[in-house]
Amino acid sequence: MKQFGLIGYPLSHSFSENYFKEKFVREKITDAVYKLYPLEKIEDFILLCEKEKDLVGLNVTIPYKEKILPFLDGLHHEAEKIGAVNTIKFMNGKKIGYNTDIYGFKASLQPLLKRQHKHALILGTGGAAKAVAYVLNELAISFQYVSRTKSKEYFSYEELNAAIMDRSKLIINTSPVGMYPQTEEAPAIPYEFITREHLLYDLIYNPEETRFLKLGKEKGAQIKNGLEMLRHQAEKSWLIWNDK
Repeated sequence: MKQFGLIGYPLSHSFSENYFKEKFVREKITDAVYKLYPLEKIEDFILLCEKEKDLVGLNVTIPYKEKILPFLDGLHHEAEKIGAVNTIKFMNGKKIGYNTDIYGFKASLQPLLKRQHKHALILGTGGAAKAVAYVLNELAISFQYVSRTKSKEYFSYEELNAAIMDRSKLIINTSPVGMYPQTEEAPAIPYEFITREHLLYDLIYNPEETRFLKLGKEKGAQIKNGLEMLRHQAEKSWLIWNDK
């Protein structure tokens, strides 16, 4: 039996388990199983690999997309370039890291882009933010990160003003703020400056409409959650795992 799964902590918000279970039933795949592996610390990954001898592939989620790197034997060039992994392939005794967030985000974002989406704000600075930044570079969309702490490289939320918001017609939340069960929370951007010209994209998919998206929709902005991105990245992971 081929064994696949998801590592991260906590995993109560997981999309992947149900997605792959339904995929296996729908496509009559009978020689595979997908499990959740909540790891309280990244070092537990070593124990997992020793215990589960039939692992073929794993997905990686918060908070380990960057922390997993030292435990891998190699990286696909995109994962190496951005320094974040969300997919691991076990092959010939080696653990190789990939990033399918790049593919998933690009496939779901591109159809929504309009000519005013020339500059973006990326809310958050973790592994998912790096995948988003990689895609924006590919699409020739300039961007700046927004972080809770001020630095030379990042805007702080307090620095966001009318001019910055007017220039940044694409705003992408890569942080977990607003994720179930903290559904009343939202990134602290000045929503009063959101317009119909804006596109707000939230990588969160649970709830389907986060407070971030709801506040944007109230201002007439176009909104998008992370569900389609997840579907795309899951299918890309499956192709990688099964590519000989």
